[in-house]
Amino acid sequence: MSNLHATVVGAGLAGSEAAWQLARQGIAVTLIEMKPKKMSPAHHSPLFAELVCSNSLRSDRLTNAVGLLKEEMRLMHSLVMEAADLARVPAGGALAVDRETFSGHITKSLREHPLVKVVSGEVTEIPDGPVIIATGPLTSDALSETISRLPGLETLNFYDAAAPIVTAESLNMDKVFRQSRYDRGDDYLNCPMTEEEYNAFVDALLAAETADIHGFEETKVFEGCMPVESMARRGRMVLAFGPMKPVGLRDPKTGKEPYAVVQLRQDNATGTLYNLVGFQTRLKWGEQKRVFGMIPGLENAEFARYGVMHRNTFLHSPGFLNAHFEMISRPQCYFAGQMTGVEGYVESAASGLLCGLSLGRDLRGLGTVELPSITAMGAMGRYVSTPNRDFQPMNCTFGLLDGLLVDKQHKKIRNKQERYTVISERSLSYLRDWVTEMQV
Repeated sequence: MSNLHATVVGAGLAGSEAAWQLARQGIAVTLIEMKPKKMSPAHHSPLFAELVCSNSLRSDRLTNAVGLLKEEMRLMHSLVMEAADLARVPAGGALAVDRETFSGHITKSLREHPLVKVVSGEVTEIPDGPVIIATGPLTSDALSETISRLPGLETLNFYDAAAPIVTAESLNMDKVFRQSRYDRGDDYLNCPMTEEEYNAFVDALLAAETADIHGFEETKVFEGCMPVESMARRGRMVLAFGPMKPVGLRDPKTGKEPYAVVQLRQDNATGTLYNLVGFQTRLKWGEQKRVFGMIPGLENAEFARYGVMHRNTFLHSPGFLNAHFEMISRPQCYFAGQMTGVEGYVESAASGLLCGLSLGRDLRGLGTVELPSITAMGAMGRYVSTPNRDFQPMNCTFGLLDGLLVDKQHKKIRNKQERYTVISERSLSYLRDWVTEMQV
């Protein structure tokens, strides 16, 4: 057993990745997870790294910033990326996974690691010694209260939602067609709508009864997980230009682009479950069955899971955390995951990777990790640590990374896809050398 020890609180994506990175460096880890003894309103599974809202880890292309972030994590031997690649299901250019296989692999890997001790129970105070707090946006009330009392910290919150999941056998495939946008495969199911059907659906959606959520405010809904009914209230055509946009799709029955489309993405490896893409909601369950049953092909849909909404808590990290997610006022106390203000599964896991790697190196006397902002991980660290009065949760975007040098010798690359490819190659080239040098 190692003489070096650290505690990780929370076995979500960030906590699981942090524990794995510590153990890889020979650090003994106590991983504390409140499930299954206590479950949050959004959790259903006792497994680690549960995917609550969606089974998609978004784009896997290097022309997308989150695609770059995933490749950076692969270079650093990420457990989350290992599990995602193992559990991959068809999703066009995106990386989507079978939830059970994904979480099961992570749970098994950690429970069987000789340096990881798993403890089930709720934590209400921050443990002494080297620690990573990765309890996520659904942190329990007791621990949230403890964290909120930390000097110089302000806690904020927003509301997040999950989309419904339906069974494949209940779909009317006479109306549904299989196709990805721009003929990039056939990984998605599409429910086409005429103008008349679309307008009737929007009317029903606007009139539907929503579930009461304590303290709910429309202004505190995260834009990336906006409930579909909230989008509809912004204007009749918002959905048609948002999650229901038909661009790049052609209905084989008509040979034309539909007026609007609801896309379904495979949710498990066997293809028996599909989720409604972009259809996060807080409609009452009976209303979901009624209103979403108006979607062509979903008239008799069986709902394996209805959409739900929950409140997420996050920290005002600038001035509280440094660029490797460590408390400025308490060395060797780290915060990881969506509670730090990074938004998304991949970003959450990446912050856990950075915390685990940095704390492990610090405990081994090698210094903490300092990644430049030409890398996606380094850019995320800069975002959460840079003073920002209007700090809000942020997905990884190329706008966070340093731009390319433009001068007399380096002309601006005007094609966006080419420019993003060069930015990604610059990051990965740097990280390959860095991983070798640091023996990561």
